[in-house]
Amino acid sequence: MPNEFSAREVAELANVPIRAVDKAIEENVLAGIRAGARGRRRMLPLHAVPYAAIVARLPLTLSLETKRYLARALGNRSSARMTTEPLEIAPAVTVDVSALVGSDLAERAERYGKAREDFVEINPDIMGGTPVLRGTRITVYSVLGRLEGGDSVDDVLEDNPDLTREAVETAALYARTHPIVGRPGGRPWAKAA
Repeated sequence: MPNEFSAREVAELANVPIRAVDKAIEENVLAGIRAGARGRRRMLPLHAVPYAAIVARLPLTLSLETKRYLARALGNRSSARMTTEPLEIAPAVTVDVSALVGSDLAERAERYGKAREDFVEINPDIMGGTPVLRGTRITVYSVLGRLEGGDSVDDVLEDNPDLTREAVETAALYARTHPIVGRPGGRPWAKAA
């Protein structure tokens, strides 16, 4: 679903450490949504992104009760209001959400979720189920590898004129937030020492 994100995606979109999102899950502040087509991962709702950003940037420590209230209050707002309107978290304590995290954070998260659905494809018949850009055999990890290796988005687009900037940026974010699981290939010990 476009408005459901993995914990790593929430951390990347909110620009916070993954341990901050994991802590919110452990404290039952953020509740996971049962994953469907995305595998067995627990997915988090859209409001998890602004929640993680707000808690990380607030210059005070919130009680567990206040954190839960904040998450519920954000969850009850529409995505358009989520980061644009101030939010009262306690009597006489109002958070100017847009000043703290930016007024377009929820909108950017929604755009990424839609782009992820539009551009990233996981099909066991294509590249053995490795995530690829839809309609191609270009893996999201190869796109990220090129960008981390020094190529720019424009370099990738020049080599693949059928791709869009949004597709390349989405693939890179997806690859960063969904690392390949398992042992590294080859003989990594041969390079040690």
